[in-house]
Amino acid sequence: MSNEVQERKARIKDMVVSALEVEPEEVTETAMFVDDLGMDSLGAIDLLAALETGFGVEIDQAELPRLVNIDAVYEVVAEVAGWPLTASA
Repeated sequence: MSNEVQERKARIKDMVVSALEVEPEEVTETAMFVDDLGMDSLGAIDLLAALETGFGVEIDQAELPRLVNIDAVYEVVAEVAGWPLTASA
């Protein structure tokens, strides 16, 4: 994984920690936001807003169901921002 991808995922993690009000160590790349971190609809909207502001993109609310973990969030943001997608581990 490139440094750029790692940096973007770290920024996404920070946004998740803030939006969901969880401890950083709880947020792994594959931790499920709803099942593992207790994300509700308000948390999802907060995360979406943070992603849009933080990365300067506009994400359709129809993408909310895809925001399930760090890897999935990266894919959604990458699609709208034109970043390269990474291969799954």
